[in-house]
Amino acid sequence: MYGLFTTVSEREAKNLSPVTLAFVGDAVYSLYVREKLVLSSDFSTGKLQKLTSAEVSAHGQNITLERIFPQFTEDEEAIFKRGRNAKKPTRSKSASVAEYNNSTGFEAVLGYLYLTGNYERINELLS
Repeated sequence: MYGLFTTVSEREAKNLSPVTLAFVGDAVYSLYVREKLVLSSDFSTGKLQKLTSAEVSAHGQNITLERIFPQFTEDEEAIFKRGRNAKKPTRSKSASVAEYNNSTGFEAVLGYLYLTGNYERINELLS
């Protein structure tokens, strides 16, 4: 059965495509940013959407990545590199190739941590 907070083993997560991990990680990061903004401000939904879009963009994720990359474990760095180097089905219209590749790696790490139930690690990295 599947639902919110369903976890898989580290082995199962590592066997997933890095682009699939990034797909999950994109949703995880978007929810994290939305919660942070909603709980720390009293902005209109239009303003919240604009702020969220800026932070979850490839450029915004690249800025966050630069801050947290030194904290990655060996496993997280390996997953990041798999995501960064993976062949992607789409291209970014508003980010450089390097930013887009880095954001995919960043999202892959978040997807991996989420699917393996390491929610505290996600909070540790992002807070």
